[in-house]
Amino acid sequence: MPKLSDKKLTGAIAKAKKEWAVGIPQARARANPKRVGKDDIRIARTRLSDGEANLYFQVAAYSDKHGNACASGSFEFRFTLNGKTKSMGLGSYPDISLADARKDAKRFYHEVTVNRKDPIALRKEWEAEAAKPTFAEAVADYLEIKTDEFKNEKHKAQWNSTLETYVIDPQGVKGLGKMRVDLIDKEDVKRVLEPIWRTKTETASRTRGRIEAVLSWATVMGYRSGDNPARWADNLEHMLPNPLKLKKANEKHHAALPYQEVAAFMSKLREVDGTPARALEFSILTATRAAEVRFAVWSEVDLSEKLWVIPSVRMKKGKEQRIPLADDVVELLKALPRDDSNDLVFIGGARNGGISENALTNTAKAVSGQNITQHGFRSSFRDWAGETTAHPREVIEHALAHGLKDKAEAAYARGDLMAKRARLMDDWAAYCRNETVVSLREVAHG
Repeated sequence: MPKLSDKKLTGAIAKAKKEWAVGIPQARARANPKRVGKDDIRIARTRLSDGEANLYFQVAAYSDKHGNACASGSFEFRFTLNGKTKSMGLGSYPDISLADARKDAKRFYHEVTVNRKDPIALRKEWEAEAAKPTFAEAVADYLEIKTDEFKNEKHKAQWNSTLETYVIDPQGVKGLGKMRVDLIDKEDVKRVLEPIWRTKTETASRTRGRIEAVLSWATVMGYRSGDNPARWADNLEHMLPNPLKLKKANEKHHAALPYQEVAAFMSKLREVDGTPARALEFSILTATRAAEVRFAVWSEVDLSEKLWVIPSVRMKKGKEQRIPLADDVVELLKALPRDDSNDLVFIGGARNGGISENALTNTAKAVSGQNITQHGFRSSFRDWAGETTAHPREVIEHALAHGLKDKAEAAYARGDLMAKRARLMDDWAAYCRNETVVSLREVAHG
């Protein structure tokens, strides 16, 4: 049964202070005869036993530099190992509580009596382990070191945002943010990647690479050892589907509306109020990807020149894309609400102040009543351009920001063919407002 209590501890300290203040010459002399009269002479220390796990409370009284009586107490663990008796401090009271001191003493007592380990050496090891950063801390340190390698602050912010959203503190699964980097294993990495691996394959694959980079840095810094649990080759490739094959499968499943139905769809879409509807309309008229639209900012748009320039950092291929804007698009943009505190073109309730990732596709499904996607309209655009117009293939591919695989075509199409692409987009906008095409309902039930 433990003998110590907070009442006994505070009482022992008060008693020692009082005795020191009164002054006991014999006690002072016994403490250190050579220093009688010195400000910091200590009386013989008082040691109280807790009665369990070799935990002791040691009280010492002394004078401060002004000659005032003082007293303090600290916890001590005493042990015998290999025939030698030693002691180790556990901390001063009340900085460390009696309950915590007992917990530490029991832990060290077990290591000495059962595992025959030196608790002093063990504590050094444990302290070194505890000093290792969490994944969130490692990300912050890594970004600080690598900051000059990013194209710009926005690129750095996007890099960090991906890890924040899907790894550090994801929704629905336990994140890696609070885990020490040396304790993260491949199951942990798989756990955070799996929810987005099939639905956001490209983002998930990019995120995996970023986790790998941070953990590689942690290894070089001595915070962890062994294989990198985020490595793909001979590791996660056996636990998750190949992202390249998934991407191809996903592209096939980007359900597209037949181009013959697009104009009727656009007519219905224009009747729908709200930012997601306008963003979807904009994405269809510009034949762009959802992310390119969601993160579009006004500083990229020149309405007088009828031009939208997406910087390379935001493009899938990492190359700047200049997009000519048809008159319909310019009028759409002019009608949008503006916010001086938010440069995003399409303002919404998402974390970044914009619209959510699924907003465009959800709107497309709601308006059409079909299981189609926003991305599918790029296929509709390509089918329309290829099957019903005389616009050259390379102009169409440029409009979609696709790289040309044929070297001869690529050489011929060097540049961005802006004049030709402007005519293409004008024709597409005119087609999209054609009211004479067969209606969605007639096509669906005819």
